[in-house]
Order: sequence, then C-alpha cells, then structure tokens
Amino acid sequence: MKSETIELIQGKKGIELPVETGNWTLLKEEGYSPIQTLVASVGSCGAYVYQSILNKSHIPYTFEKTIITYKRDSERQSHPVNSIAIHFELSVPLEFQERANRSLKLIKKNCPVIQSIDTKIEVIETAIFK
Repeated sequence: MKSETIELIQGKKGIELPVETGNWTLLKEEGYSPIQTLVASVGSCGAYVYQSILNKSHIPYTFEKTIITYKRDSERQSHPVNSIAIHFELSVPLEFQERANRSLKLIKKNCPVIQSIDTKIEVIETAIFK
C-alpha cells in the first residue's frame, strides 16, 4: 500500500495548502472551503475518469465543462454533504450518445475519490450533450 503526505500550514487568513504557484487558502471567504474542495475533487476525478472511459471506448467527444451541485444535510449538526450531482457538458456525435450515456455507470467503480467518500453520499452523474 502506498502512503502519501500532504502538509497544510497555518497562513495569515486560514489553513493553507502550499503549492508552487501560491498557497491555496482553504476558507470559503478567501478561496474554497474544505467542503467545496471535497466536492470539486469528486467532480474533477469523475471528469478525468469519464474522459478516460470515452477514450478507451473510442467515443469521439469534446469536453466543455463539468457542473457540480451538492446538498448538505441540515438535520445533522455538522451539515455534511449528502448528495453530489455531476453534470458533464460535452459534444458527442449523435450516433455515439447512447454509448456515452451508458459509460457513465463506469465512473463510480473507477474513481478513487468517489470510492473514498462515505457511501451515504449519493453521487449522480449525467451527460448533457451540446
């Protein structure tokens, strides 16, 4: 099993993730909150996996963007995320769209970020063809 380490530091405006191009502040008022970072990680991993599946399936596409919406459980004290919807906007020729839609079901079992979150969090992937 491979172990990796990420170091977070205390910055002037909050907890920061050091990167060469400038530290990322993990505070909603200054950048992205830890919850937003989690949700963005789920969406970006899903997008990379979906593109890989489309490539391996020889489905021509042009990826435009990924839109992620999420809901938090207001009934629980810490208001954890309870659902994430990932909408991939892409261009796919009409004759390949059905296969591209079927390929969505392969994302969850191939995305390490989705596999790492609590199974109570519902993750829904959809493709929007332009």
